[in-house]
Amino acid sequence: MYQDNLGHWYASFVVQAEGQPLPETGGAIGIDWGVKETATTTSDAHDLRHPEHGKKTAGKVARYQRMMARRRPKPGRAASKGYRTAKRLAAKAHKKIARQRQDTARKWAKRVVTEFDQIAVEDFRPRFLAKSTMARKAADAAISATKHELINMARKHARDMRLVNPAHTTMDCGRCGARAKHALPLSERTYTCTACGAVSPRDKNSARVMLVRAGLNPAGVDRGRPDGPPVRRAA
Repeated sequence: MYQDNLGHWYASFVVQAEGQPLPETGGAIGIDWGVKETATTTSDAHDLRHPEHGKKTAGKVARYQRMMARRRPKPGRAASKGYRTAKRLAAKAHKKIARQRQDTARKWAKRVVTEFDQIAVEDFRPRFLAKSTMARKAADAAISATKHELINMARKHARDMRLVNPAHTTMDCGRCGARAKHALPLSERTYTCTACGAVSPRDKNSARVMLVRAGLNPAGVDRGRPDGPPVRRAA
């Protein structure tokens, strides 16, 4: 049991949960995480656009933080009512953003697991983005939270979910499996295979590589690279 900075109390209970298997659909989907789009998939209808919840509320949060700065108490003195009010408003704004991100992730994850039996997901840990120029946008994309919700939803509904090592996924061709000699710069958003001539958006190609590398080859995905970094199933 714990209390958050808004004074809300939360209790956690560990219980044995029963699975809720969904009807089989025979579908498979590959998912690549990103910043411009939180999730790019092999199905255009299931791409998750960047919701920008943090960006939309940034002005309000900045205003509350300025209010706090003006009313910040001196060392050893009690905080004023104005400071406490501003601090609470800022905390409420941050809590709302977190809940919006979680709601968006859950709804998208439920739609994916409802329509696909097999899911190949980039096992991406975006810690390095925290030190890049994309840190703020990456944090707002909430990739880790979205991935977490997808794993939980797949486990709950007994879907076959496989986590794919992201090494070289931007260099491999999702059509023929050929690997480029050099990694694409981040500014290059179109992938062109020098072996088979296939041209596709960079993230779409990566999503297709996830699917092929995981061994989930639907009709139309062939000649995938058989040897790649290991694939692990979501626990």
